[in-house]
Amino acid sequence: METAPPRVENLFDFRRLPTDGLILTLLLLYAPFGICLMLLRIFIGIHVFLVSSALPDNFFRRVIVRAMCSVLGMIVSQTDPKQRDKNVKTYLANHVTQFDHNVLSFLAPCHTPLLEGRAGFVSWARGYMELGWIESRTRLVETLRSYNSLEGERTLLLFPEDEMTNGKVGLLKFSSWAFSINSTIQPVVLTVKRPFIAVSVVESSWLAELLWMFFIPFTIYQVRWLPSMSLMEGESEEDFAVRVQEHLAMELGIVSTHHTKSDKLEYLKRMKHVAPPETSSGTSSRPSGARPRTFLPGLSISSLSAEDIRIAGMAKQVKEVLPHIPINVIKMDLVSTKCVDTTITNMLEGRVEFSPEEVSASPSSCSLSNTPHAAPHNLTAAHNVPTAVPAPKTISKMTFEKSPVDRHLSLQERKDALYAYAKRRYIDKHGLPTESEESLDQEH
Repeated sequence: METAPPRVENLFDFRRLPTDGLILTLLLLYAPFGICLMLLRIFIGIHVFLVSSALPDNFFRRVIVRAMCSVLGMIVSQTDPKQRDKNVKTYLANHVTQFDHNVLSFLAPCHTPLLEGRAGFVSWARGYMELGWIESRTRLVETLRSYNSLEGERTLLLFPEDEMTNGKVGLLKFSSWAFSINSTIQPVVLTVKRPFIAVSVVESSWLAELLWMFFIPFTIYQVRWLPSMSLMEGESEEDFAVRVQEHLAMELGIVSTHHTKSDKLEYLKRMKHVAPPETSSGTSSRPSGARPRTFLPGLSISSLSAEDIRIAGMAKQVKEVLPHIPINVIKMDLVSTKCVDTTITNMLEGRVEFSPEEVSASPSSCSLSNTPHAAPHNLTAAHNVPTAVPAPKTISKMTFEKSPVDRHLSLQERKDALYAYAKRRYIDKHGLPTESEESLDQEH
């Protein structure tokens, strides 16, 4: 039986520290020595950067920098270096850590273009080649083609996944733009191992990754050069990308997936909006003053973005109209639709599956459906106006109608009643006269 493809969250590590009790204990015992080692390596790392910046770019420099980086805990080895094709102008590799391009530049003269982030001293110090056109992938590809056509320039090193993975489950879908630069490429297999902790974590900065690498005794980078591959006659760039991806996945012993960087970002966005399940008692087990809980390990909800606040506000509006639908389900749909009316329609039309919640009668809902609205006392005394107005239609109907027309009418009734209720509250708050009161004043 064919196994199901891995989910997008399986391709990444969200937790830095191990869950195994024994390994975590060993890490805690190692921590004092690791902190001292990290401080020492920071001092050595500054000298490594100065030496690498001062020496000319040649084989001698690569050997010295590679040896000095071994002291920093970055151990690099390669299998069968004779497999490297010196005539190829483009290397393609899987992406595991923030320093993959540095590791491969120790072994072969190559440049990696800056694809995202801000150009400047930091990107140059990290070893990226700044070509501009970060916002326009088409212009960037044209620039890379021109660069590749120059004689004597270093080979391009590209990561067609466009995002790092844990390298243990599967590869992200390769972007076809990386295969439109040159018709012949050389795949490179990269595996990374280190003790105690994960090699890379979602939403971790390059500086945090560097400090963790200094803290851990060593990180082993294993590079394996595969035979060059060329675009076949009649083959499109998309098919070429799929063929290279499947070949690289087979060499790594993992699967080739259709997930992309956008799927990862969408998953992270959804998880930030999905609250953890509440306990049966309905009370929070978090003590007073504790930090907010996280939806993903390492991702905190203590600082919400403008998008999060907007989604929460829209979810509240939908919840007022459809109180029996769980708030988590509403937020999940709003992340995709970005529209209150569309989400309400999806719920009423049954496009989103959910388990209805029991709706408890609150004071506000009772006043909305049953309690008459009282007019101001001074107005009723002067004009002998009745102290109550007809109550609005009851909107506490919790069942779906059979036909779309009836469902639309039920929804419209809810919206009209909520609008009328909000209008009355605004009038009461600011002491404004109602329409009936204004008409009585005109008559007198």
